[in-house]
Parts: sequence; structure tokens; C-alpha cells
Amino acid sequence: MPTVTSYGATQEVTGSCHILEVDGISIMIDCGMFQGEEEDQNQRPFAFDPSKIDYLLVTHAHLDHIGRIPKLVKEGFKGKIYATPATKDLAYIILMDSAKIMNEDFETKYKKAARKATEKKLQKPLYGPLDVQSTFNKEWVETEYDEYYEICEGVSVAYRNAGHILGAAFLEISYMQDGVSHTVVFSGDIGNDNNIVLPNLQKCKKADFLYVESTYGDRNHQPIESTIAEFKEVIIKTINAGGNVLIPSFAVERTQELLYILRDMHQKKELPKCQVFLDSPMATKATDVYHKYSEELNENCQENIKENGSVFDFEWLTYTEEPEESKAINDIDSRAIIIAGSGMCNGGRITRHFKHKIWESKNAIVFVGYQAMGTLGREIIEGAEWINIYNEDIIVKASIHTINGFSAHADQEGMIHWISKIKNLKKVFIIHGEKIAQQTFKEMITEKLHIDTHIVSYGEKNEL
Repeated sequence: MPTVTSYGATQEVTGSCHILEVDGISIMIDCGMFQGEEEDQNQRPFAFDPSKIDYLLVTHAHLDHIGRIPKLVKEGFKGKIYATPATKDLAYIILMDSAKIMNEDFETKYKKAARKATEKKLQKPLYGPLDVQSTFNKEWVETEYDEYYEICEGVSVAYRNAGHILGAAFLEISYMQDGVSHTVVFSGDIGNDNNIVLPNLQKCKKADFLYVESTYGDRNHQPIESTIAEFKEVIIKTINAGGNVLIPSFAVERTQELLYILRDMHQKKELPKCQVFLDSPMATKATDVYHKYSEELNENCQENIKENGSVFDFEWLTYTEEPEESKAINDIDSRAIIIAGSGMCNGGRITRHFKHKIWESKNAIVFVGYQAMGTLGREIIEGAEWINIYNEDIIVKASIHTINGFSAHADQEGMIHWISKIKNLKKVFIIHGEKIAQQTFKEMITEKLHIDTHIVSYGEKNEL
């Protein structure tokens, strides 16, 4: 009897990791990093033997889906890794950045601990750049959308466009049981329709079992048109008043959407005179990948490329890669838009910009992405009056704006609609969401679709 055991993203959003076992073959779907309040789980030993995993299928390149892959390889995984070409390229950028941040953080903590003779108590980084390189020296199978790949005898996978980030896919895994073909689908992260830069999510036509994310299982987004209008209003009002706009942004997808909107505003002469900074080396590299795979962008982007040669660049935009360039932004008193990571404000250049600008009421902080529990971003959007950055307490006087409609995740209505089109669906397993969102989502599936639905717990093994 085929089974799926879940070791992450169970009653929480981060740490995606599931193992499908079919006829003695172990197939892992994602191996992501825990973030926010669950971050300490990354240091725990795997609850399975990495050397016993035969294959790894990657849905997309977000850290909560790929962040522990180098640890998996380091601890014995020797199998093939399946991913779309864009996912592979983005994963390299993101994992190298992750290794760099972890090692820099360790060096800082080590110096402090050494002065107190407590350095032996420090936990070492999960992995370093050499471990990331070893991961990409392994055998990768680059998958195209809508092609079937035989993983092993009797088991095949098709990657379908998830419309979430560039290269993202939901996986249709087919296997034989008692001479009959069955399909289990892993949603990965399901994208919104009307995506600003990507084509819409593909339909899933048929499945017996579905493991589905539930990030926004308890709510719906406002229409994208209203979202963009709200974003523009904050930008225009703040810049015209002589303030600065700080935007914590994820390097992949959200940053490219923002650049597209700002470029469009500039072309239409809606954007007041200002300086725009993409202050994130990783986001700059990710944007290069979007250019490389521009044929995978939506029709609007394709038309822009034909007419203007670029879909993201414009006259007022500056990419600041060097630390000195980034620090120089702090000297700009007004009329600047600063896009920087990390998206949840748990590190990166955005924290330094907060230190210099969050205490001034003329400035605006615009959150355009999900903020996990336990992160600085979550603290700010929940109304913190003071925040601590670099061991300094700083008052929050800037206006705080949370614009939810930019989400790269489908909302409750979108997911219900997507699931409703799947024929022969016997059971739904809910993963990748906070407890309240999952419970609400389960009730909606049961009430509207009348499908047997189960919320998955950590370490739980389910028969298919």
C-alpha cells in the first residue's frame, strides 16, 4: 500500500517535506527550511535516513521548500533531483544566499561567544557554500511542463504550471496499485489567477489523492486591480509628501511584480519624480533569471519585451549590489523607493534601512508579502510601537501598510475552485498552513465539495 509521511509544513506554513513510498521506493517531495517560530527545527536531525531516499522532486525554489536540500545531501542523500530549469537556477541563487547568511551570522555569534568562552555551545550552520555546490554537482533532471518523466518502474511524474513563481509546479505522480493506475497530486504552492508577470495556474484534471497547501485557506484576497491601486496610492502620496517608501520584498516573484508596476507607472507618467533602488543582490540575480526564461512570462510581459526590450528596467531604477552602494541610500532624505530583503525582515538590508528611516513619520513601510509568526515583519504589522534592530530599540513612527492582494498564493475561493475541477478525487490532505486557516479550509471543502478531507500532523503516515 503506497503511503505518504509528512515531516514539515504540517499545521504550519514552512518546512515542506513529504515522503511518498511506493513498492519500496522512497520519493521525497521538497525539503524546505522552517522559518519564523519554527526555525529551531532546522537544527534537529532528520526523522528519517537521508541515504534511504531514492529521489527528490522539487516543486519550486522558495526557501521553505528547498532550504534543507544541502543538509539532506550532506547527510547521505545520493539520488536524482527533479526540477524545472528555472527552479534549478533560482534554487542555486537562493541556497547560496542562505548559506552566506547562516555563515555570516555564525561568525558574528562566534566572536561574541569566544569573548565569553562559550563558543563550544554554538550550533554550527546547517551548511556552507561548498555544500550547496555539492548539491548542484549531483544529477539533476530538468523537467519541462506537461511532459511525463518515469522516475522508476511503475512511477511517473508530470510537472504542471502552478502560477506561483517562475518555474513553480504542482506534481501529478502516477503509480500502479493492484494493476490499476492511481494519481496523487502535491500542490506545492498554488498561485493566483491574474498574476502580474506569470501565466495563470493550470487546471488539475484528475487525481485520486491531493496534498494541498492552505496558506490562505481562511480568507480571500482583494482583486488585483484594487491591490495595485492601493499600492500606487501609497507610493504617490508618500513621495509627493517628501517621504521615502521602504518595501520588504521576497527576491523571487514579488520583487519582479513590483518592478513591473513601477516601470508601468513610470511609462504612464503616474510615478512622481523619485529614485528607485533594488537593494538586494539576490533579487537582482533572480531578475536576471526572469529575463533568461522570459518565454515563460505572461502575454503582457511578452508584448513589453517586444516593444521595449525589457519588462522590468526603467530610467529611475538603480540596482545596488555592493554594500557601499546600499549604505549610501541611507543618506537620501526624501523621495526614494527602496525594495530590499529579507521579505519577512528577519535579516538582510531592509533592517538597516528600518534603523535609519522607520522612526520618521514622513516615511512609509509597505508590506506586500506573507509575514510568518515570529518574524520582525509580523511584529510590525501587528502594531509594534518599538522594534529592536542591532540591539537598539527604535520607535516605529513611519506609516505601516499591509497590501495582501499581491499574494503569490491562491486564496480560499481560488483553491476551492481549483480543487472543484479535479475529477475522481477521493481524499484531500491539507498541509502548508496555520491551524486556523487549515480548519476553516477543511470545513469549506467538506461543505462545498463534499470530499473526505484530513489535516495532516507532523510525522503522520497516510495510506493512499
